[in-house]
Amino acid sequence: MKKIPDASALVGWRKSSYSNGEGAECLEVADGHPGAVPVRDSKNPHGPACVFPEAGWAGFVEAVKGGEFGN
Repeated sequence: MKKIPDASALVGWRKSSYSNGEGAECLEVADGHPGAVPVRDSKNPHGPACVFPEAGWAGFVEAVKGGEFGN
């Protein structure tokens, strides 16, 4: 995993469909970055983003969809 200190310059951010919509747990991912998935806290758009390998992110999403992390 890599980090980007200020991810505000990246384009294509969208809020996760698993975010609660109340502002407390909002995760955004940026599309259109081949081989990588930048992830940030939507409440801090000028803050850091973590960048995950595409395959690792896909595995994480499948685990979430499969209920491996509980509620």
